Amino acid sequence: MKVLLRNDVDGIGRRGDIVDVADGYARNFLIPGGLGLVATQGIQAQAASMRRARDLREANDRQAAETKAKVLAGATLRVSARAGSTGRLFGSVGAAEIAAAAREHTGVELDRQAVVLGEAIKATGTYEVIIRLFGDVVTPVMVEVVPAD
Repeated sequence: MKVLLRNDVDGIGRRGDIVDVADGYARNFLIPGGLGLVATQGIQAQAASMRRARDLREANDRQAAETKAKVLAGATLRVSARAGSTGRLFGSVGAAEIAAAAREHTGVELDRQAVVLGEAIKATGTYEVIIRLFGDVVTPVMVEVVPAD
């Protein structure tokens, strides 16, 4: 069955795409969930309109991400955390703390999911952290973890 997707569906397609899916999947999941419409002859114009809106939104999001990347490029974010005498932290510094430091030091609002950390930072020091702002727009920042007073 051909279906016009009203929202992005993982593994199937993106908003505005006309995809061919199994009849049961369309009738039982996509259409009742509001994720798709049955693709009729006259729906082509609506699909094109949805694709144009999606492309425009993505272009704006990419431009905003590139602007944020320019501000963050080369920035050093300072995060203070309670630490012992050996430099080991009581707890850890995670993505939420790094996003808060970016907001405080550069004024850039980051979603904590944009911060790519292999594992939480558990000691004082300087670390390079990757920020994934949009698709392929990534920028490294230096995070300096210092003991709190």
